[in-house]
Amino acid sequence: MAEALAEGGTKSAATSGGAGPSPGVFEQLSAVADAVLYEGYLLYPYRRSSAKNRVRWQFGVLFPRDWVEADGPVAPGVSGSADSWYQQTECLLRVRQPGSARVRVRVRYLQMQRKQVEEAGHRPVESLRTGDGTVHLTFDEALPRECGIEVTLDELLRGGRTVAVGAAAGEDIEPLPEGAGRVVRAREEIRAETTVTAERLSDDLCRIRVRTTNTAPAPPPGTARDEALRRALIATHTLIGGDGVEFVSLIDPPTDLQAPVRACRNEFTFPVLGGEAGDAGRVLLSAPIILPDHPQVAPESPGDLHDAAEIDEILTLRTMLLTDEEKREARATDPRAAAILDRVDTMPQEVFERLHGAVRSLTPATPTASADRPAWWQEGADEGLSPTTDTVLVDGVPLGGGSRVRLRPRGRGADAQDMFLAGRTAEVAAVFHDVDGSVHLAVTLDDDPAAELNNWYGRFHYFRPDELEPLGPAGSPDEPSAPAPAAVPSRHPTDSETPAAEAE
Repeated sequence: MAEALAEGGTKSAATSGGAGPSPGVFEQLSAVADAVLYEGYLLYPYRRSSAKNRVRWQFGVLFPRDWVEADGPVAPGVSGSADSWYQQTECLLRVRQPGSARVRVRVRYLQMQRKQVEEAGHRPVESLRTGDGTVHLTFDEALPRECGIEVTLDELLRGGRTVAVGAAAGEDIEPLPEGAGRVVRAREEIRAETTVTAERLSDDLCRIRVRTTNTAPAPPPGTARDEALRRALIATHTLIGGDGVEFVSLIDPPTDLQAPVRACRNEFTFPVLGGEAGDAGRVLLSAPIILPDHPQVAPESPGDLHDAAEIDEILTLRTMLLTDEEKREARATDPRAAAILDRVDTMPQEVFERLHGAVRSLTPATPTASADRPAWWQEGADEGLSPTTDTVLVDGVPLGGGSRVRLRPRGRGADAQDMFLAGRTAEVAAVFHDVDGSVHLAVTLDDDPAAELNNWYGRFHYFRPDELEPLGPAGSPDEPSAPAPAAVPSRHPTDSETPAAEAE
């Protein structure tokens, strides 16, 4: 999915004293960062007429504050699927070189550009076919913008730095052949600023805060979202690196740092470690989309299809099957759609075959089955197994059908959905033995209103024995209480909080 910046894109420098980000510090994240930048930019079938391409720009959108809060303050969330006027990242870093540590920040976003087709006489039209048969369509494009900040950690600890990260207004005019008309690409000014500060938590540990806000005046009340987008930062995300510092995972922190990690307030964004798994925390990506630590673009992927939640092979096949008329419309919609079609239509067979899949997660298994039990493919392999009556020992307690447990998904490698269930109580429905000899317990959540229905048709959550904590029967006095949610410190009040909210 890795691609270069969009055609015609420019970079705006918003650094102080001429100091910009080190040229190579963020290179290891370039493919993933570009995938975030253009996620949902244009979806299959890549045509303007498609319903899914009429409602766009869903991630990391920062509008002028007065417009987005016309009906009340925005509610902070952990990712950027909701519109806002600011985006805030807080993360922890260990200081490895006191006195010389430096922090580098790069803010990236898209600036909307209106592509208006005009026929002769400068009259706006929705579409225009020139004498050579080329179709030109009116459509909203976007240009990538990025602004860099480099500053010493000592300066951040003394008060921080604020820089402008906006983009200038502009207009480009492209005459069409034989005087048929022209294409006008117009951009409104983006006004925004980023503030970087630091707070020392111990001699070798600091909390970094990066806050980007849209400071543009609001459009008139009642302005439609499509119009307000002209003054918005779109797909906003932040890269953070440095020298003499090491970032801490907020997903899987060391035990001694779990409390300060819980105190970090990330609003409309989700920070994760970048680079290869196992690398020291040299760089961090704070994106409006929830990602794992060390996200990677699959090496088999030949280019971005702007839909990372879909399978490349399926999208490629479906794009190949577009009719000639559909492809003509897609090419006229946007240059990035045309590039996708060119790549798909000319894809070598060996490149396409690589899209079928790859296995990267195989690990040696330690069989738990009896040595005298037949292999799983042999007759009688499942004799003596009964999922509803089998038990497995966990902390010396036999767990089986009807046992009550508290869910403790392992910190590293847990399924993202399982992580949301941490601390919830559940009832074991069955014990299952896999063909590789491992054991999983099927459970239903105590507070799931559909638990009885899920149990009836066999829809469960599955956990390994080491991810469960045995509990006594429901209502027993020795049942451990649910962990209290981490208190949110008041040291950094959100600007969107109102006196009324505080009074409540």
